[in-house]
Amino acid sequence: VELKQAYPGYPVLIMGLTPDRLLPYVLEYGIIQTIDTLAQARLLNRLASEKKQQAVIHIKYDTGFHRIGFPDCPESLDEIRQICSMPWLKPEGIYSHLALKDDQSNQVQFRCFMDAVNELEGQGCHFRYKHIADSIAAVDFPEYRLDMIRAGAIVYGLKGFHRGQLVIRQALTFKTRISHITPVLKGQGVSYDYLWTAPQDTRVAALPFGYADGYPRNLRGKAMVTLRGKQVPVIGVICMDQCMIDITGEANCRSGDEVVLFGRQGDQFIPVEELANAAGTINYEILCNIGRRVPRVYIRNGKVVDREEYLFDKSI
Repeated sequence: VELKQAYPGYPVLIMGLTPDRLLPYVLEYGIIQTIDTLAQARLLNRLASEKKQQAVIHIKYDTGFHRIGFPDCPESLDEIRQICSMPWLKPEGIYSHLALKDDQSNQVQFRCFMDAVNELEGQGCHFRYKHIADSIAAVDFPEYRLDMIRAGAIVYGLKGFHRGQLVIRQALTFKTRISHITPVLKGQGVSYDYLWTAPQDTRVAALPFGYADGYPRNLRGKAMVTLRGKQVPVIGVICMDQCMIDITGEANCRSGDEVVLFGRQGDQFIPVEELANAAGTINYEILCNIGRRVPRVYIRNGKVVDREEYLFDKSI
């Protein structure tokens, strides 16, 4: 709904569940809805008939990912044919999702999908869009691109593919500023449980962000940040709203100095993958976890063109 309010003319496809009680919003905002049950298709068709407004849908077909979708069986094909005949539904697309385990399983899933699509189209169900490829599959397996792809991580310049070639660069820098500097004597502890103690007299800087903003708590003792063009370590337990770094070697640091958590500062660059590997996760999860209280600053050709503060009016 938020996307459609901002860009009413852009097509928005929901690729997951919409509870039945929220289907009226699908019609109100002209959202494209994924359908994977006959029951919900019937309900959406009835609601659309009451509003005299056709609902655009995509059919989700499960070829072995076993998440959501019509199971691969003759009964499902019969149900999809029924959906295609509903007067107030427009089955614009049909899609599936690859597990990306290996070449053989990809081929099995792709053939399963195309067999189902071909049978449906042979019986009068026609789809403008057929899609099965996410970012990785779209680059590594171009033969699976079909009519559209679902670009995810590559939009942010994150590389998940291994075989194909696509020149991309990380589109995000996550930065903050020093909020407080504290002298810590040798042997004194920092943060919860004193799991980090100063090996020598140390200067510690507090940064106003934490795991509530999407920075993984398990990066304690693993992560580096960039300060004044140098990488310095994160120390102590990462808190909900605070994080500490060791700035002992940076005598000229002051409160308000910029600190980069990932991305570029000067000649230093911390890729999202580096944080993800240290946290034992994938690069995309790091980005997805960045919370709404983190302002977004949009840059084009080196100049700030917009700033989004979700929790405050821009004029504040």
